[in-house]
Amino acid sequence: MRATAPVLVLSLLAAGVSADTYDPYRTLQDLDVIYVPTPQPVVEEMLRLAEVSGDDLLYDLGSGDGRIVITAAREFGARGVGIDIDPTRIAESEANAEEAGVTDKVQFIQGDLFEADLRPATAVTLYLLNSLNVKLRPKLLDELRPGTPVVSHDFDMGEWEPDEVRDVDTSRVYLWLIPAEIGGEWVVTLQDGEGEQHLFLQLDQAFQRVTGLAEAEGSRLQELSGRLKGTYVELSVGSIASGEVERHLTGLVEGGTITGTVAPGDDPGAPNGSWSARRTAVAAHAKTVGSR
Repeated sequence: MRATAPVLVLSLLAAGVSADTYDPYRTLQDLDVIYVPTPQPVVEEMLRLAEVSGDDLLYDLGSGDGRIVITAAREFGARGVGIDIDPTRIAESEANAEEAGVTDKVQFIQGDLFEADLRPATAVTLYLLNSLNVKLRPKLLDELRPGTPVVSHDFDMGEWEPDEVRDVDTSRVYLWLIPAEIGGEWVVTLQDGEGEQHLFLQLDQAFQRVTGLAEAEGSRLQELSGRLKGTYVELSVGSIASGEVERHLTGLVEGGTITGTVAPGDDPGAPNGSWSARRTAVAAHAKTVGSR
């Protein structure tokens, strides 16, 4: 989704980059990545994967010639902000936006993407390096709201597994949804065919993966595991002794509360009750790389 991509100097020379236009000192000293345009079919697939619409404010980090931001505005009706450290690319982006007739919907900022305030963004796109993605990861997790899509062209986020991957010709597109913060202690009220019950949950979180323990009334311990997709959570609760799943919980996380439905362990597609949870304590490690 990004209009800039990093490649090695030798790769550029092997690809026939002109000595008249290539300045190795400037490339290596001033820029983290070297500009390579993202193919337009990949741009469009990235925007579709992020489900960009007219309600969105898209941030493209390392925006190159502006094609992702411009396409988001022209084809999807979104507003967009492109950030690039290279003033030449900013000038080119502004000219391209004027030609496309979307100057009222887009903005291009010359600056360091690691210093940008990402909090207004409702979608983010990237075409950087794996190492830069990993370096940027804590900023994305800290500043973006849960459920915000982050889409990267060709480069992943290390141990943060993508929520979805698509191939477009020879390119690969990755999607992550910023996971809600769920690690910590929760008190649950659950109503199903067995009546009302109360559970105490101790949840551990590693990005979108959730594990932990559930303590039912009478001090019966159960294991649980699950996964977040943005603010949507799925948990399977089962017996520690047998490993058998006894019930499935699905719900939406909204800050310190979760509400959703309950289904039997042998039929997760047939809800037979509801549950709600209230956070009582945040996990001590909630802001570390392994969680938020």
